[in-house]
Amino acid sequence: MSISVLGAGAFGTALAISLAQNGPVTLWARDGEHARQMQATRTNARRLPGVDLPENVSIDADLSLCLAADTLLLAMPMQQMGDFLKTHAEKLGGKTLVSCSKGIDIATGQGPTGLIRAHCPGARAAVLTGPSFAADIARGLPTALTLACTDHSQSLQTALSTPNLRLYRTTDTTGAELGGALKNVYAIAAGTVIGAGLGDSARAALMTRGFAEMLRFALMLGARAETLSGLSGFGDLVLTCTSSQSRNFKLGHALGANEPFDQTITVEGVATAKAVSKLAQSRDIEMPIAAMVTALTEQKISVNDAVQALLARPLKEE
Repeated sequence: MSISVLGAGAFGTALAISLAQNGPVTLWARDGEHARQMQATRTNARRLPGVDLPENVSIDADLSLCLAADTLLLAMPMQQMGDFLKTHAEKLGGKTLVSCSKGIDIATGQGPTGLIRAHCPGARAAVLTGPSFAADIARGLPTALTLACTDHSQSLQTALSTPNLRLYRTTDTTGAELGGALKNVYAIAAGTVIGAGLGDSARAALMTRGFAEMLRFALMLGARAETLSGLSGFGDLVLTCTSSQSRNFKLGHALGANEPFDQTITVEGVATAKAVSKLAQSRDIEMPIAAMVTALTEQKISVNDAVQALLARPLKEE
């Protein structure tokens, strides 16, 4: 099985490094100069500094060469995926397309597998998601992820597993992609709690009630509860709500502390919160924390007012 990773950000590069333990991998960089730098220096100084690229990782900006592989890992920002699939749909037919993005397309309200099926109906759609940081994977640290594919493919699971990357498979693509998308929203909220100095007890409460919202929303969209309780849901929620390595947590922390944040950094939770809040409202699903995150990131409410609004909600059974 030949493999290309499309997207030379930190996560795509880390996946290519790990998968190179199994055989040759091609890594596509959108920027030609970036590709030449990586090929010459054998490192991705822009996105994943300090980690060497194995010799059997080929870096190229020529997309047509990368699309020759049987299995394509889509490691690109979620809000760019729809346009990419639409533009290259003809060449992607018959391929196995594994989304490594976490989010919901704000234009359509769809997750990655929905976009793949809409634009590339002849392709096989899968999702690779779960609690992971690029630096950990690239350094060879033990990491467990969920691989979701409707045909329950053991061969794909085997091909994408490496000595440090352990994959658990499921057929619940809806649950896997929603867990990975929704946890980013609550990571922003958790970062805000810590940045505002509200304490770890408040963060624990936020994570618990946030998980309740994740489960409520995902089940309404056809996900299975056990998927949300696994790596791609609860596991990823714990990681991103408790580590300063998380870009979503960092953004929330900056909001809570009233500090500036680098706007060039991709933070998927912002668009996801907006998309989720819109879907939840249209389906009458109660998601007060997600709604507050949307209001905060759109600067429609202050941190203090958001906290007071959540605390003033009617008392209820758990």
